Amino acid sequence: MTLAARSLELAALQQQLGDAGYIAEPGLVAALLLMQDLGRPLLLEGDAGVGKTEIAKVLAQVRGTRLIRLQCYEGLDAHAAMYEWNYQRQLLAIKLLEQDERASSKDLAQKEQDIFSERYLLKRPLLEAITCDAPPVLLIDEVDRADEAFEAYLLELLSDFQLSIPELGTVHATSRPMVVITSNGTRELSDALRRRCLYQFIDYPDHEKELAIVRKKAPDAAAQLAQQIVSFVQAVRRMDLQKKPGIAETLDWTAALLRLGISVIDIDGTERIMETLSALIKTRDDRAAFPRAAVARLAAAC
Repeated sequence: MTLAARSLELAALQQQLGDAGYIAEPGLVAALLLMQDLGRPLLLEGDAGVGKTEIAKVLAQVRGTRLIRLQCYEGLDAHAAMYEWNYQRQLLAIKLLEQDERASSKDLAQKEQDIFSERYLLKRPLLEAITCDAPPVLLIDEVDRADEAFEAYLLELLSDFQLSIPELGTVHATSRPMVVITSNGTRELSDALRRRCLYQFIDYPDHEKELAIVRKKAPDAAAQLAQQIVSFVQAVRRMDLQKKPGIAETLDWTAALLRLGISVIDIDGTERIMETLSALIKTRDDRAAFPRAAVARLAAAC
């Protein structure tokens, strides 16, 4: 592919993402294209609220395919993520076998083997993703919340796009999913997982990008208010907070301001602005950092 053709492809995908509501920088767009070209998973790392999960959702929309999401959590095991057996149906089948007095021992052996066949298998996100007819987007969200043992289970899938089921053998992918893995950086991921992935760090948006997001997602906000909202939020992020507001909080706060009919952020409206901070500040200690005087200073700076 020539450089000109590649540039056109990058621009086209960036435009498609923008039309779907996601403002993406060229580096992220290039990483998404490489993920598809090379058939490699893409690891997105960054603070909570910077838009990592949204990337997978919008990519599925742009590509016109399914989004299959695995939400990771502490204690997540392979069975919950890959597959489980339908024990109720298996027990019922065993009961029926016991009542079938006419069945020969050979028939019984065959039927017992059938109990661990695919029709008793419950597909969980990872197995479902590699057995789809068309390649889906597989989102493995917040992988850092799961433990290192679960990471080890993922390696076979991320390397060879296959899963081993002891009772059935190895299940190979019928279609290779586009895999997006997100991490909030709450713990260090293993080198083995990182080696199998492309990597992109997602930071909080700068003023220009965040303003573009607000204009696209909240078109009812006047131009002056949108500018002030972004300036206020950017100033809040520079404070020493436990939980810095992400893009979702910016949009929630914008909606709260519009709902209360606040059309300008200034000192005179400090009390009303304080009524909306529940949409922007999400911990008790952080809320204590916003007395009336602090909010007035921030409003005046906008």
